[in-house]
Amino acid sequence: MRRKRGWKSRLTRMVQVSWRERALLAEAALHLARARVLLALVPFPRLSPRLGTFVAAADPRAAPRTGSADQARIAREIGWAVTRAATHVPFRAVCLPQAIAAQAMLRRRGIGAGLHLGARKGTEKPLEAHAWLDAAGVEVTGYPENARHVEIGCYV
Repeated sequence: MRRKRGWKSRLTRMVQVSWRERALLAEAALHLARARVLLALVPFPRLSPRLGTFVAAADPRAAPRTGSADQARIAREIGWAVTRAATHVPFRAVCLPQAIAAQAMLRRRGIGAGLHLGARKGTEKPLEAHAWLDAAGVEVTGYPENARHVEIGCYV
């Protein structure tokens, strides 16, 4: 259960981040909302081509991507913004919307990413799915990936 913070605490924390970070957080919140709406309204087979080319987990293209130091810095910043914004939006932004939002933000900056999908036998449900994203050698969202999740494939 999330602990509710008062408006003074939120205002104080907002003042502590730079204008650049605030802009990144706002962009992340918008992309999270877009991803959430898309996932709710568009059937996944119609949505998946927008995520990239689907390759099997064994395909070499599914391996984590490398990039320059500048790309890695940007990927870390986007990962921070998406995971931070996900805790403050007024809807549940779990792993898949986070991965889709971060992928869109990275794509906008010309940085390729791998959106990985995995599953494992669940305890509460028969199957539990998980999504995670990496780019430029950085674990962007969805990490640490549970070792019990078996990767099904990756959108590159």
